[in-house]
Amino acid sequence: MAWVYYMKIFDTRFQADCLAARIRDAEGVLQKAPKYVAVFRTPSGKYGIKILW
Repeated sequence: MAWVYYMKIFDTRFQADCLAARIRDAEGVLQKAPKYVAVFRTPSGKYGIKILW
């Protein structure tokens, strides 16, 4: 399996954590729930979200 990276980069970790929590909570809406949702930091100091289906 491969990681899927969300296309938006956030300035703060709080913003990325909020979206990651919303993705985790959307299990009933999504056809297939993600196995793992993580926040990562880019070399430039910004944050992104990666999802493992």
